[in-house]
Amino acid sequence: MSELSKAFGLLLSGLRQQAGVSQEELAFSAGVHRTYISQLERGLKSPSLQTIFLLAYALGVKPSELLPPYSEKPRKRRATRGKRSRKHGT
Repeated sequence: MSELSKAFGLLLSGLRQQAGVSQEELAFSAGVHRTYISQLERGLKSPSLQTIFLLAYALGVKPSELLPPYSEKPRKRRATRGKRSRKHGT
C-alpha cells in the first residue's frame, strides 16, 4: 500500500463523510461497487483517472479536490517479474 493511496483514501473518506453519504450511496452514484469504495478509502486500491472523475461528480466536487497534496516525489515502483521456470538438464 503506497503513501499516495493512503492519502487519497483519507481524502476520499473525509469528502464522503462531509457530503453525508455512505460508502454504498457513493458507490451507487459513481457506478462502482461498495467494496471498491472501502478499498480505496483504506488505501488498498488506487483509482483510475476515470474513477477519480466519477467519484468527484458523485460527491459534487472538482476532480482536483480528490488529489491529495503531496510534497514528496512519488517513488517509482519496481518492475515485478514472474517466476521463470527452469528446465532441468539443459
